[in-house]
Amino acid sequence: RRTKEEVATDLPPLTEKVIYCDMSSEQKKYYEKIKSNYRNNLLDVIEEKGLNKSKLSVLQGLSKLRQIANHPRLIDEEYAGDSGKHTFIVEKMCQAVRDGHKVLVFSQFVSYLNLLKTALVEREVDHMILTGSTTKEKRASLVSQFQATAASLIFLISLKPGGTGLNL
Repeated sequence: RRTKEEVATDLPPLTEKVIYCDMSSEQKKYYEKIKSNYRNNLLDVIEEKGLNKSKLSVLQGLSKLRQIANHPRLIDEEYAGDSGKHTFIVEKMCQAVRDGHKVLVFSQFVSYLNLLKTALVEREVDHMILTGSTTKEKRASLVSQFQATAASLIFLISLKPGGTGLNL
């Protein structure tokens, strides 16, 4: 994996801004319900198998809770409520585009990128998406298009293919 120092020494230092988003009330109830179910099941599994043999179950539970924090629809397609984080990020992305900026959005969950894509299509916002299923040729085309386009747009990128070798 190439480092920033190897790729471009003229890049500015990294700037990070942490923004906390509250869950919607429906989302919070759903999260608490699933969290309680996982906690109870995990306690039973740990008691039965021991902590060392229960690590996969613990990781699966944490992954599900992370998905619910993004949007409960990631684990339950029937969920009809909203998501505080999802609403916030869609608003921020659309505002950035209206202000003339390009936006990069990275997510570990391709299913969440697809939810974002749906929201952008509904709002008629220009965007592109890069996931593990994107062919090498299409990937190169998308990167070139993003770099060459002066217009503001949003690039949705999953972590695995977007984690190395991209100069955007």
